[in-house]
Amino acid sequence: MIGNKQQPLAERLRPRNIDEMVGQQHLVGPKGVLRHSLESGMVPSLILWGPPGVGKTTLAQIMAETVKMPFATLSAISSGVKDVREVIDKARRQEKTLLFIDEIHRFNKGQQDALLGAVERGHITLIGATTENPSFEVNGALLSRCQVYTLKSLEEEDLKGLVRRALSEDKVIAPKNLEVAEYEALLSVSGGDARKLLNLVEIVADALKEGGQITNELVKKLAQQRMALYDKNADQHYDLASAMIKSIRGSDPNAAVYWMSRMIKGGEDIKFIARRLLISASEDVGMANPTALVIATNAFQAVQAIGYPEGRIILAQCAAYLASSPKSNASYMAVNKAMRLIDATGDLPVPLHLRNAPTKFMKGQGYGKGYNYSHDNPGNFAPQEYLPEGLEGTKLYDPGDNQKEKHTREWLKYWWKDKYGY
Repeated sequence: MIGNKQQPLAERLRPRNIDEMVGQQHLVGPKGVLRHSLESGMVPSLILWGPPGVGKTTLAQIMAETVKMPFATLSAISSGVKDVREVIDKARRQEKTLLFIDEIHRFNKGQQDALLGAVERGHITLIGATTENPSFEVNGALLSRCQVYTLKSLEEEDLKGLVRRALSEDKVIAPKNLEVAEYEALLSVSGGDARKLLNLVEIVADALKEGGQITNELVKKLAQQRMALYDKNADQHYDLASAMIKSIRGSDPNAAVYWMSRMIKGGEDIKFIARRLLISASEDVGMANPTALVIATNAFQAVQAIGYPEGRIILAQCAAYLASSPKSNASYMAVNKAMRLIDATGDLPVPLHLRNAPTKFMKGQGYGKGYNYSHDNPGNFAPQEYLPEGLEGTKLYDPGDNQKEKHTREWLKYWWKDKYGY
């Protein structure tokens, strides 16, 4: 049996070594790059990027314990430059320290710059955890000194395995001999977040008597009543962002502005909201109203310059505009089809007539030969093959059923006749 009764279940079941890690086998499995680093006794400065509850904090703790380094942790939500410098000063005076910074994307430039010198001089090994793309949120100088590793969402079987482990091994819960009759609510309410899942299991276990069964109905009932008490620091902004985007996608400007306002009231980073709107402008509105991307881009730039509170007006205008626009995910579907096609067919060679020929040698090899310059033709259109050999006639972009793309479909059909089935 494992666990200290005074700790939450998620802490009682936290893995103590790399072999107990759930998921992330591409990093910690037998051929994983981080396992190799630990076995060599060397931990580089790195950024762990992934959704909440997939093991970023746990992995940092395991790495520090494995290489026997002093371990310090800071939260970018509550720590300032002073806190960073105190850790660095202590590491410089005493011993090189592994410094873990949760939510590192929330550090401003000054805070990140304070880390840079210590990383360069080797006083600290930095492990930053972020749910945001580090290319956008970590300054270039610091990012260039860190390896970036992506943690994946946990698979359904991984999550079920955590539940089974809690019911069979935890010192508090195991004696109750509980059974899981249905997993659906446990998995959907926790949203793939292992920490939320274990908090939820603890709530349900507390409510059940010995030999009880965990059902969907019970889970939903208890989650609504008590989940907030167990997860006060949850990443609720993901739920609110999801509601805002789905309201935009559903063409409801009222709901879109409401959920956006909830995010603002909760103290959400203005760039986080603007970035979600920018993505939605292309993913959900797309070619049905290409101006939406222009509006969202300008909104993103404007709120960075203005900030709160006036930035809320710009965000509201953008959210209302996107929600009120006709919708098309045709571009989104096209790029996904293209990615799957590339996975299936590999790196097919560029046809010779489409290749650039800046040298005589390349021209002699046939580069550019037979290329028909579109603007030399009526309507600025040249009927030639643009896809690699073997993919001729493959349609990736299929215009949506909206006024703008109906015209696009007719235009493509006129020029391409029946080649792509428009």
